[in-house]
Amino acid sequence: MTTLDAIDHAILAELRRDARISMTAIAEVVHISRAGAHARIKRLTDAGVITGYTVRTDPVQLGHHASAYVMLAIEQATWQEVQARLRAIPEVEHMALVGGDFDVILLVRASDARDLRRIVLEDIQAIPSIRSTRTTLIFEDFSRE
Repeated sequence: MTTLDAIDHAILAELRRDARISMTAIAEVVHISRAGAHARIKRLTDAGVITGYTVRTDPVQLGHHASAYVMLAIEQATWQEVQARLRAIPEVEHMALVGGDFDVILLVRASDARDLRRIVLEDIQAIPSIRSTRTTLIFEDFSRE
């Protein structure tokens, strides 16, 4: 496990705010040299703290007018098979194995309510080891900037 100091946390906060920020800008914000910023980012990447860079998008602007969290109860011994089948469904944006009343939580993005119904009833519930589902509609999304 990598130990992170205040500078590492400040660098990560800047990268989460804008993954395209330059090394020079990061160095200025956290008050270290450009070479120091570069070395720290390389160390954080090599240690697996930074796993990649991404773009945040607005689901509605992408045509996803219906989103939901879908909770699944599965036959526990079949997790690997269920996971592989769920990964093949393009509308599943995020998947988490959890503890509690349900075993898996999915974030599903669909073009509309009819498409969401198809995904849940025909794609997800068609997986034999899924015992039950519960769908919770998302009215608005908020994310940390």
